[in-house]
Amino acid sequence: MGRGGLVILVWLLILNGLFLLPALALPGDNPWFSLEALVVWAVICGLRVPQQRYRVAQVLAVLYGLLVLLVLADALVRESLGRGLNLYLEFGLLDAAWNLLDTNLGGVLAVLALGALAAVLVGIGWLFHYGLDRLGHHSPAHLGKPLWLMSGLFLAGAVTPWIGSPALAFVANQASLITHTHQTTRNFAAELNTRPGRQSQPTPLPKLAQTDVILGFIESYGVSTITDERYRSTVSRGLEAMGRSLDAAGLTVATGRLQSPIQGGQSWLGHLSVLSGQWIHNQLAYETLLSSGYATLIDDFRSTGHSTVAVMPAITQAWPEGRLFRYDRIYDHDDLDYQGPPFNWVTMPDQYTWHRFQAIREAHQGPLFAELALISSHAPWVPILPVLEDWQSIGNGEVFRRWEGAGEAPVSLWRDPDRVRQHYGQAIAYALEVAGGFATHYLKQDALMVILGDHQPAPLITGEDASRDVLVHVISANPSLVEPFLSGELPGFQPGIRPDPETAGATMSRFRPFLHRHFGEL
Repeated sequence: MGRGGLVILVWLLILNGLFLLPALALPGDNPWFSLEALVVWAVICGLRVPQQRYRVAQVLAVLYGLLVLLVLADALVRESLGRGLNLYLEFGLLDAAWNLLDTNLGGVLAVLALGALAAVLVGIGWLFHYGLDRLGHHSPAHLGKPLWLMSGLFLAGAVTPWIGSPALAFVANQASLITHTHQTTRNFAAELNTRPGRQSQPTPLPKLAQTDVILGFIESYGVSTITDERYRSTVSRGLEAMGRSLDAAGLTVATGRLQSPIQGGQSWLGHLSVLSGQWIHNQLAYETLLSSGYATLIDDFRSTGHSTVAVMPAITQAWPEGRLFRYDRIYDHDDLDYQGPPFNWVTMPDQYTWHRFQAIREAHQGPLFAELALISSHAPWVPILPVLEDWQSIGNGEVFRRWEGAGEAPVSLWRDPDRVRQHYGQAIAYALEVAGGFATHYLKQDALMVILGDHQPAPLITGEDASRDVLVHVISANPSLVEPFLSGELPGFQPGIRPDPETAGATMSRFRPFLHRHFGEL
């Protein structure tokens, strides 16, 4: 084999390596050799007109750049949401992804990050194009006998996992996901339209008729906070502080677990799974259920005689789908009258949100059903604020200005995954202590408070293959309101601030039917 053959081997190995990248986004063992490398080389060599060969190489380089972009997106989705890329779902999340990037990094750094990504893609595309151009000057005949050896290896792909077509497999996998997701969504919509029974219609809950019911979702409060030794000691301090304050106030608490449909993000899917009694595991199911008119706990409590409100401090822009929930009133960021500073992504600290909610609660006549989305434990988990002892000093939030600019920049913290995890545990401990403080100060006989996580944090925090369970605390001054949760129907609930550690949680979709059975018809 001469110099030409050596050049071909080098560039063919580079091309082979580039085509193996999509294998990183596929399950199973990764192959060592890609059939696509030989196919593309054969196509390029079959074009004898240089100008035509150049244009085809350009098109292939652009297509390859898009393929790499999808592979990188798959890696990002896996690290943030604990699942693989599904193009049918992801397009609807682009705006949310940009908002998160912009809020955590700032507009300039976010644009620079996207520019750096574009530069990487251009560089990879150029390398791919240049390799094709070099290979286009050498036909397979330059390899002589080594080519026959390589051909034999590739033909052996039928019986060995070392050889495959990862690029084609990646595209085929996405096509299969698109088809499956579309069909699943259609089936779900049809099922909602034809499903009889009490869940599809508002169902009064007369045993809660004169009771304020407070549903507080703590961001990223997953079971790993008590099962993972990296967080157990830190979060235990927050749990113990909450437990002591509840005991001192004479409140009864039971704790269990529920399984969330998601991990790392898309909190609204967990919220709607609890509210609707349906398993809302992706954005399309979310949109399908909201547009169907299917009843939720919001309708149940309205039919019971409650005023229904949502407290959403993270909603800073128009939220048109919010009207589909049919709340009597949604309090977004602007409606909460917060006059303190934001803390990176967190528009206002949880303690202010609870404080402002109590003012809303006191202004309402009659029983209230409220959903709160609490966000102090949302990434980037910096800074961690102290809990103010004097709740009356919170006022309009000006008191929090003393911590404006506190803590390091998220871009600095996130260079060290261990410190990120440390901050995560501290943020959860803060959220628990604040929730316990609210209950201690303001929960009376005529109230049932349910504090639960929306989902586990990203795999960066939990590790791969972690449980998707979240913790649930049921709190009341009236023990009879807590007692049904200890019936065993929802497995793993037990008295106190910790769940049964050996029992996995029921799905979030079982929460609404549980309320129907235990607090429904007299």
